[in-house]
Formats: sequence, structure tokens, C-alpha cells
Amino acid sequence: MSKSYAIIGTGAIGGFYGAKLSRAGFDVHFLARSDADFIRSNALFVDSVDGDFNIPHVNVYRDASSMPRCDVAAIALKSTANGILSHVLPWVVKKDGVVLVLQNGLGAEEDIVKIVKGASVLGVLCYVCAIKTEPGRIKHLAFGHVTIGQFAANGRPSGITSTIRDINADFSKAGIVSENLPDLGAARWKKLVWNIPYSGLSVVLSSTTEAINANPHSRQLAHDIMTEVCVAAAACGHPLEQSVVDAMLIYTDTLPPYAPSMKLDYDAKRPMEVESIFGNPLQAAQSAGVHVPRLEMLYRELAFLDTMNQT
Repeated sequence: MSKSYAIIGTGAIGGFYGAKLSRAGFDVHFLARSDADFIRSNALFVDSVDGDFNIPHVNVYRDASSMPRCDVAAIALKSTANGILSHVLPWVVKKDGVVLVLQNGLGAEEDIVKIVKGASVLGVLCYVCAIKTEPGRIKHLAFGHVTIGQFAANGRPSGITSTIRDINADFSKAGIVSENLPDLGAARWKKLVWNIPYSGLSVVLSSTTEAINANPHSRQLAHDIMTEVCVAAAACGHPLEQSVVDAMLIYTDTLPPYAPSMKLDYDAKRPMEVESIFGNPLQAAQSAGVHVPRLEMLYRELAFLDTMNQT
């Protein structure tokens, strides 16, 4: 039987993947407080490098209490909004359902398992360049694949579970290329190897990923920050392959001129995901006895800028 999906947050990530699931025929319900009326009256539009499409009849809601309980709830909010999840998740996911965490950084799953004790919690790492350009419209610039892993409270690898396979099968039907992860923790650290330098430097240096890589000084800085994150990952029990740093630099060379979502949030004076992407990894590294001066400097700079931006 086809599963029902609740998409919590209809920004670039939730809008893009939720629209793909809906287009494939899944029963999808969107929580979209700011532009719910527009989407309901018009459509959810996706302008994509893979071909534009829209979802003309969208199940969209302003309030979680109006939504049906679904088999799967996909959290596509920024981590800065996770405080609302204790009020949202009990309304939208079945007690024995699945919660997907489509967020960057560390620490979200630990909080979510306390809210939905009977549900399976999976981390979904999204490798996509997408932005929300206006109400009800997502612009997909590049990529789009995901990796999916089971969260375990002890932090150890969970292997490939049947729940992972089920979600992977649904994503494949929706045209979303996905990979099963035996070790979610290692995958989260690997994604931080990219997110920490490029999200942070895009704000501190007011630059795109292309500009950062094009200049030898900022490219070397990105390289050095990545290397430091790899040292932290290893100390936290998740050693990464030696080639990951060069692979991330080359991967970024292939991107179109791109401003990470943290830069867009900063420019729009929205709260940045400083704690989940920088503060939590910094705390984990320090607890493991590792000195990470570049990461700490980025964290302190971004925390300052975030505070000043909100006053």
C-alpha cells in the first residue's frame, strides 16, 4: 500500500522533494504557513534543470492540527525552527510511523526521538542546490540525490534496515536518486565537511561557492577547514576517507554560482543554523579532546553576526 507523507516546511527542500513525491502519485500533505493560501489557490511550482513542473491541486495547511496523521513525516524546516516540532509531530505522524529529518548539522535526531517515541527516525541528507524564489515557487539549480540512514541512540551504525529500504523505494518511484546509509553518523560528518566551510565562509566573506573556490586564499582556507572537520569526525568515532577533502573541492567546482542557504538567510535577516552546523560539531570535537581553531573561529564569528543581524 502506498504511504502517505506529511511535509513539515514547504521551503526549497520540502517543496522540491514533496512536489516530486506528489507528482509520482503519493498522498502528500504540506505544512506551509506563509504561503499556504497562494499554493491552495494556484499551485506549487518547481522550476527545475531537469524540467519544470507544477502540482496544481495541493493538500496544504497552515496549522498542523488540521492535517491528517500520515505514515511518514518529513521535517524540512530549518533547525532554528525545531522548537515547534513538539507541537507539530504528534498531530501529523502515526504512532508507529516514520520521521525523516531533512536537515543539516548534528543533534536534531536526538531531540526528535524524545517527541515521537514509537516512531522510527531516519536522517536524510539532501545533496541539492535549490532555493525558494517566491511564494509557492521553488528553483532547482543542480543535483537532487539523497542518502538515508537510520538513527540509533547509541550513535553506532544501524546497518541497512527495512525502513530505510521502504523509504528508498518510495523516493526511487518519485525520481529521487537515493542511497542507503549503514552509518548515519559518519554521513552527517561527511556532509559537514562541505557545509561548515562553504556555509560559513559564504557569510563571513560575503561570497558564492564559485568565488570561494576561484580565489587561492579562500580555496586554501576551505581546504584547511575541511581537513579540520575530518580530524574532528575521526575523534568522534567516524573516520572519513582521505580523499574526501579533494573530492568536495572538485564537487564544488562543478556547481553553478551558488549562495548556500545560510547566506540567503543572513541576507534576508533570518536566523542562521549556527548551532546545528557549527556549535554542535564544535562541542562534539571539544568533548573528544580535539582542538579545532578554524571551526571555533567560524562559530564565534557567525554567532556574533547572527546576533547583530537579529537586533
